[in-house]
Amino acid sequence: MHRAICPGSFDPLHNGHVEVVARAAALFDEVVVAVSTNPHKRYRFDADRRLALVAESLADVAGVVVEPMGAGLLAEYAAQRGAVALVKGLRSGEDFEYEVPMATMNRHLTGVETVFLPGDPRFLHLSSTLVKEVQGLGGDVSGFVPAPVLRALQG
Repeated sequence: MHRAICPGSFDPLHNGHVEVVARAAALFDEVVVAVSTNPHKRYRFDADRRLALVAESLADVAGVVVEPMGAGLLAEYAAQRGAVALVKGLRSGEDFEYEVPMATMNRHLTGVETVFLPGDPRFLHLSSTLVKEVQGLGGDVSGFVPAPVLRALQG
C-alpha cells in the first residue's frame, strides 16, 4: 500500500486544503490527514474540534483517514505510519522556498519524500489565518470553507 501524509494544523480547514487532499487521494492508496498542534500557536479550535471538523469535511473523500499527529517530528510520524510520501500544497514561490528545506530534512531523517501539489488557482489566496480574520470581521467566508467548518465558525 502506498500511504501519504497530508499534515497541517487546519485551523480551520479551508477549500484549498480539501482540494489538495482530494487530489492526493487520487494518487495514493491511502492519505492520512495528520492534524498537528504547535504549542507556540494560538488556535481558534482545540485539537479535538479540529479533528472532528476535518473528518466531517473529508468524509466523502475515499481513501482518507484523519488522525492526530501527536508530538514529535513529522518525518518520524510518517515513518511510523509507513508513509512513502508527505503531500504539501503550494500556493506560491514563497511556499516552495519555505517547504523545500523541511522536505530535504525529512528525507534526510527518515527517507520520506515530499510531493508538492500546486494549489488550484481558485484557492491560491486562501490561508487559515485569512479565513479567520475575514470571518472575525464579519466577512462572508462561505465560499472558502466546507459547510461543517462554516457552521463552527458561525457558532
